[in-house]
Amino acid sequence: MQRHKQTKNELIPKLGVVATDWQDEFSENFIDILSKFAVNSQVKASDLIDLLEQNFEAAITLFRLVLELSKDEFTETLKGIFYDSESGHGKTAFKKDPDQYVKRLEDFGLLEALDRLMSRDYTWKEVVQERLKIGRGSAIKGQRRGKNLEDFVEKLVVEVFDQYEVRKSFVGATGLTTAKADFCIPSTQHPSIVIEVKAYGATGSKQSDVIGDVRRIIAEKRSDTYFFLVTDGVTWMARMRDFERLIEYQNLGSIYRIYTQQMKEDLLSDLKQIKLELNI
Repeated sequence: MQRHKQTKNELIPKLGVVATDWQDEFSENFIDILSKFAVNSQVKASDLIDLLEQNFEAAITLFRLVLELSKDEFTETLKGIFYDSESGHGKTAFKKDPDQYVKRLEDFGLLEALDRLMSRDYTWKEVVQERLKIGRGSAIKGQRRGKNLEDFVEKLVVEVFDQYEVRKSFVGATGLTTAKADFCIPSTQHPSIVIEVKAYGATGSKQSDVIGDVRRIIAEKRSDTYFFLVTDGVTWMARMRDFERLIEYQNLGSIYRIYTQQMKEDLLSDLKQIKLELNI
């Protein structure tokens, strides 16, 4: 057998595309169910039940795509929607009570999302846009979710205070160590208020991280520094033990108060009250 010594320049021109196909058995079943899903008027709960009975996994995939959620996002969302269900959030829960299962999806906005999608006429440009959304858009959504909640808090902070610092480490009680916080009022050197902002709606790992972040702030702040925690996201219902731990910190006085977006007026009122009390 002759020996060969190959080079990069020799091999690169010979590289080509490896043929592939995105469809497997599941995809074929999914497309088959999709082709049979024809409604002449507004989608009803009974239509969703029919889909789930035909092929539960394919129907769930359809619902996820309609809601524009990644697999991880949708799994955590389902856990949140069915957080108090003894049968979980999957096929077992559906079989136990199909009407109630679909009712919870309906309350989450699935029927409205389906109707909006089915009533639209798409151009090729919109199809390309949707493909971008599914790929790059999934990561961007996670980043934007946190940024949007931070912006929500900053609008209230700036309404009350002239001086504050954003996303920096504040000096701890000993003066020797620091901890990160999203907002330090009036400064990182002598914060009277620290605010941590956490928004989640996807995987649970980052939701566990919030416990560590909260602990670090509690360990570093002075006992007379107010610590506000602003959080939101239906997926907390799927990780209730972690959420309960945050509430335990609040009940112990380590966190002054936990706020959500629906508590906007409470947050604004507390910021104003503390400004008057501390004259900052």
